[in-house]
Amino acid sequence: MNRVSTEILIVGAGPAGLAAANLASKFASVAIIDDNPLVGGQIWRAERGSNKSPHVRRFLEAIDRSRVRLLNNAQVCGFKDGRSLLADTKDGSIEIEFDKLILATGARERFLPFPGWTLPNVMGAGGLQALVKGGLPIANKRVVIAGTGPLLLAVAEYLKSKGANVLAVAEQTPARKLCKFGVGLLRSPAKFVQAALIGVRLVGVPYLTDCWVRSAHGDEKLKSVTLIRKGKKWSIDCDYLACGFHLVPNNELAALVGCKTENGFVTVDEFQQTSLLNVFCAGEATGIAGVESATAEGEIAGLVSAGESVQARKLFRRRDNARRFGQALNNAFTLRDELRLLSDAGTIVCRCEDVEYGRLLEFDNFREAKLQTRCGMGPCQGRICGAATQFLFGWEVPSVRSPIFPVKMENL
Repeated sequence: MNRVSTEILIVGAGPAGLAAANLASKFASVAIIDDNPLVGGQIWRAERGSNKSPHVRRFLEAIDRSRVRLLNNAQVCGFKDGRSLLADTKDGSIEIEFDKLILATGARERFLPFPGWTLPNVMGAGGLQALVKGGLPIANKRVVIAGTGPLLLAVAEYLKSKGANVLAVAEQTPARKLCKFGVGLLRSPAKFVQAALIGVRLVGVPYLTDCWVRSAHGDEKLKSVTLIRKGKKWSIDCDYLACGFHLVPNNELAALVGCKTENGFVTVDEFQQTSLLNVFCAGEATGIAGVESATAEGEIAGLVSAGESVQARKLFRRRDNARRFGQALNNAFTLRDELRLLSDAGTIVCRCEDVEYGRLLEFDNFREAKLQTRCGMGPCQGRICGAATQFLFGWEVPSVRSPIFPVKMENL
């Protein structure tokens, strides 16, 4: 096993992780680990030299000056002795020893089951965007985008710019809540302008509020989607359905390390420190609040972990303002109760183990369902079905164990 030692280890090279690395590396040795080949997370990921984000540019410059050690294509899978993490790579396992730890593990899309959601070409909104960024041809393909949250519009804009025929964006949130949220954007001119520009670029694309997917249809792959709006159902022929129901935090590593969580999010103090000494958390794992909040939290965590608490205090107001926007965002895109009724008895909920909705109705909690049906025991370790059953039944995933991702036997 290879070993790496650093003063500050950052897990996650998205907005929060990069912001933390940029500032912490001015005062201490820093290593950042990420399971992707490129830094930037879902928002900023791009090839070197082609990304416009100043955070990414500064991070790449720091690597060039040997201020930051980048460990990419490495997936953290375990925690050891309180001062080291274990990671799995294509070349074997590595152990990273640290004095301070910053968790910037981000969030993932929430998927909710409905009839046909396991068909090929039905995928997450962010997932389809990532595939197109990776080279998937989308020009002239018919795409329906559905679910909830501002990510839907961002994906629609991106796919349209790549030549996709975006047939509709189905947003489950009622129009009145969206209007209230839009009025709130007037307090943040930059966000209002950004939203307005997206609206201009999506002229001609139907944006349907109070609307959601009822089912997807096809044989070997997706052929059509049934939408429902105010009691009316209709079908749309399409090549892709991009679906996502807001975000859930990636907090498995924080739970494994032993950080206190509340309502699914990691609990932190004003300095972004968790319940554990010398362990910090920043970004969506502490609360879904957008990129501005993530970068502010990352910068605070980076400074404090490097012993620069006085400088960190200067960033509190910017972070707190961004968090208020995040709260408004979450209030606007709360999932409606009707989405709990989409599945029928034969709808698969746990895709890894092919566990159907009707089977899960026999149980009172996630633990019982897991023991009797293997729900949550597949390769994703409950990352998809766990969030789904939490919404559908109010179940909580009881525990997290190492390894938190599948690992090669030879590396174990």
